[in-house]
Amino acid sequence: MNYIPHTETQTREMLKAIGVLSVDDLFKHIPASLRPKSFNIPEGKSEFELIEYFKSLSRKNAAGLTGFLGAGFYDHYIPQAVDALANRSEFYTAYTPYQPECSQGWLQAVYEYQSVICALTGLDVSNASLYDGGTALYEAAMMAVRLTGRKKVIVDSGVNLIYRTMLYTYTSNLSIEFVETPVAHGQSCREDIYKCLDEKTAAVIVQNPNFFGAVDDYSDICEKVHAKGALAIASVYPVSLGILKSPQEMGFDIATGEGQSMGIPLLFGGPYLGFIAVKKEHMRQMPGRIVGATVDSDSKRGFVLTLQAREQHIRRERATSNICSNEALCALRALIYTTLLGKRGFQELAELNYQKAEFAKSALEKIKGVKVMRSSPTFNEFTVCLPMNADQLVSKMINKGFACGFPLGRFYKGMDNYLLVAVTEKRTKEEILNFANSLEESLCS
Repeated sequence: MNYIPHTETQTREMLKAIGVLSVDDLFKHIPASLRPKSFNIPEGKSEFELIEYFKSLSRKNAAGLTGFLGAGFYDHYIPQAVDALANRSEFYTAYTPYQPECSQGWLQAVYEYQSVICALTGLDVSNASLYDGGTALYEAAMMAVRLTGRKKVIVDSGVNLIYRTMLYTYTSNLSIEFVETPVAHGQSCREDIYKCLDEKTAAVIVQNPNFFGAVDDYSDICEKVHAKGALAIASVYPVSLGILKSPQEMGFDIATGEGQSMGIPLLFGGPYLGFIAVKKEHMRQMPGRIVGATVDSDSKRGFVLTLQAREQHIRRERATSNICSNEALCALRALIYTTLLGKRGFQELAELNYQKAEFAKSALEKIKGVKVMRSSPTFNEFTVCLPMNADQLVSKMINKGFACGFPLGRFYKGMDNYLLVAVTEKRTKEEILNFANSLEESLCS
């Protein structure tokens, strides 16, 4: 099928209008040696043929793997109602609600999403949405630089390496000094953080639970950070906040995170949802925009976009961010998911994740040669030390039907035998025991 809509006559008319004789003339400035001879594009297919072709490709994917892989992205159960509601055409076709009189439904949905993020983090203000957990962390770091007028940022090495890489990439052309501090026994090393902390520091960035799955109380670090006039930033796993101390309770100024675990499928890596929440006094430096509640001329409640700090809204040099696309549909999924669970349901979800991970720990540490790292408390993810290379074990376990975890040697030197294991509410007792038995067999084979 030919999907190019222009007739030959129309093509000639367009070429004449721009002053060339043929389409090839458009590329005459490119040497012939650099022009591709062929793009190897196959002939077009009918709709039926195309669908069957992609079905055949999908059958090549590994099917039926039981997942114990986390590392920042998690296989949680998503109620059917999330898809049913988020896939309504008035939601998935909506765009930026510039005209509040036409967009009250969308604006209220985003306002409620912001309220959910504030309730989870304990902080005062959340924005309408960000791209993902990594870009949210970058935006938090830039907020700290603007708010303090300083250019030094301390980053704990327990922060997800993907996020750290994104942070350094986004700021590669800026004069910001980044200092990484090591992790000691799975947790942030206070001594090293305090050594690096000085009057030039804009912020200290930590993650809870950190990449090794360790849970920490950062109240003492936040206190030291504030004493130096800097800001404390936390990257958090939202589901864990059902039972863990909130960022506000520990004294953080800014909290960010990846919202994928709230009603968004893994989807081979996206689209995902970044969230950010801040103390009220910092909200004018928050990126993006905020949906606010107000009243109209008849005193009826309504919703509007407010504090729009994007460069298309204010002078470019005063803009805090160039977030031109929007993750509002993902934010809507997160809102539907959390409201379906409710406060008590969210707490029960977190508790279930914690308890199943503890059960998995007890099953794995019965295996000869396997050591569960217990120097720090964990939520639903933990580190084990194996008597063999973790990458090799992962390959063996895939053949047995398990995505058994993340080999930490890929991100951290000297940790080739360490495996990061995640357990969500979807994993049954039988699956966990089969996982442990298969792992033991793989170690012996």
